[in-house]
Amino acid sequence: MVVQAYVLVQTEVGKAADVAKAIAAIKGVTLAEDVTGPYDVIVRAEGPTVDELGALVVSSIQNVPGITRTLTCPIVTF
Repeated sequence: MVVQAYVLVQTEVGKAADVAKAIAAIKGVTLAEDVTGPYDVIVRAEGPTVDELGALVVSSIQNVPGITRTLTCPIVTF
């Protein structure tokens, strides 16, 4: 079973498009789009386990230049 999450990303001013493009190239990211509102980029990511999904966010997504903050929202399925 795959674990999925939305990652809400805040960026430096004027960096949203560049950040979305860089994040989209990361393995495990299925969608990255720049948006308007309180967050600048919305990402959908997946991994085989919660731990590996967390590692993807912390070690790959958060290291993209221009990111100031992320909020990870795991997807729950009932």
